[in-house]
Amino acid sequence: MSTTRVALIQLDSGRDRNANLEQIEQWVLAAARDGAQLIITPEYSDVRGDTDWLQHNATPIPGLVTEHMADLARRTGAWIHMGSMHERRPDDHRLGNTGVTFAPNGSIVAQYRKVHLYDAVVNGLEYRESDDFCHGGQVQTVQMGELTLGLSICYDLRFAELFRSLRARGANVLVVPAAFNVHTGRDHWEVLLRARAIENQCYVLAAAQIGGPGPALPCLGRSMIIDPWGTVLACMPDQPGYICADLDPARVAQLRTSLPAWNHRRGDLYPIPS
Repeated sequence: MSTTRVALIQLDSGRDRNANLEQIEQWVLAAARDGAQLIITPEYSDVRGDTDWLQHNATPIPGLVTEHMADLARRTGAWIHMGSMHERRPDDHRLGNTGVTFAPNGSIVAQYRKVHLYDAVVNGLEYRESDDFCHGGQVQTVQMGELTLGLSICYDLRFAELFRSLRARGANVLVVPAAFNVHTGRDHWEVLLRARAIENQCYVLAAAQIGGPGPALPCLGRSMIIDPWGTVLACMPDQPGYICADLDPARVAQLRTSLPAWNHRRGDLYPIPS
């Protein structure tokens, strides 16, 4: 088995969609020059802002944003997973918070809409994603050579059952693009990411937003690549940019053989995802 070089891009996406796409292009090209074969961007890569602004700047799939990303995939010859974008849907005033995976030829091979929406009160502020976004309704994996990517977005991270279901579908890599709130993220982000890696014996690729509209909603950043033992292989400093690491599917296979916890589950006592 061969290794695959991956890159996570950390962004501080703002209100100017074109400027955000230019920043993505800058970092995608730099990561590709670094040998990255899979490049992942954060949640809300296309634009950030208030509800009216997001409605105004949302685009369909396929559309302006996906065409730009498809062109980057063709130019670099890399797989690109756009962690999420604001998808305009013809059948609903609410948007899709949608991740899109591009093959090296620019074709769209997967779309994943965020399954769990962030309706919560944090630091005294109420957030209701379900007012603006529709729930996704599909558990999704993507095959990339010897890697099987299990897709998720941000708040999904808190729901271990989703990641167990991805593992049951063959995932050996868990993809977690995010715009994680700094108030919760400083205590929960790394802990949850490492837990998902350890309990599923998978690599975890967590590309994150940093900064953003504050002080109400600054994002933590701290993009991380974590191995299936739960060790942090790379962590992004508090700035836009990218990090790289090499993923080895043989490492996953070896750990699963030596510590076969997956085979020790007690389906006679509790439900097991299929």
